[in-house]
Amino acid sequence: MFDLDEMTRGSMTQMTSLHEHRLDFVARTLCSRGGKTVLDLGCGSGSLLYRLAKTPEFERIVGLEQSGVSIRQARLNLANWIEDRPGRIRLVTGSYSEQQPELTGFDLAAMVETIEHVNPSELSKVELAVFGRMRPTFLFMTTPNSEYNPLFDLEPGEFREEDHKFEWNRMKFRQWASGVANRNGYSVRFGGIGDQHPDLGHPTQTAAFELIA
Repeated sequence: MFDLDEMTRGSMTQMTSLHEHRLDFVARTLCSRGGKTVLDLGCGSGSLLYRLAKTPEFERIVGLEQSGVSIRQARLNLANWIEDRPGRIRLVTGSYSEQQPELTGFDLAAMVETIEHVNPSELSKVELAVFGRMRPTFLFMTTPNSEYNPLFDLEPGEFREEDHKFEWNRMKFRQWASGVANRNGYSVRFGGIGDQHPDLGHPTQTAAFELIA
């Protein structure tokens, strides 16, 4: 007889482990690019920023987050780094679907598990604000791969988090990201994070956007 509570705990442990692995992967990817300014769009409580702060080559680190509660938590989590090098790390309350003129021209940017929290009707605004106005030289994006969800014991149509507005399969993500890249002068490469299933792919799918000179 199956223990449903044990199965649920197992899925939650899997996703928690994936979350940490994903943050480490994104941090390594950004660090490998050699830029000096980095922007975390939808930074939450600062888990990625904390990792980026450990790279001394990053001279300017900015986190943008819509939730004031999350910004306050990020400020607490990053307090030592903020005090150690005043002015290096900045936390901004706001949305990446709105114009943010002061956040243009960064070398690097990340959008980690955040695009799926956007209402589909707002995606065109995100494209305009991020790729049309902010225009980071390199942007690394992650989002759930819905095809992998059955391996987390999720029912058809069930999302990984209640607040998700959608979760794309690989084809839909690639179609959207390729359109964004083509319309805004970027190239894009696709990949994945986590244990790869031969048919379902990775649990996390990625897109690396690079501004075409």
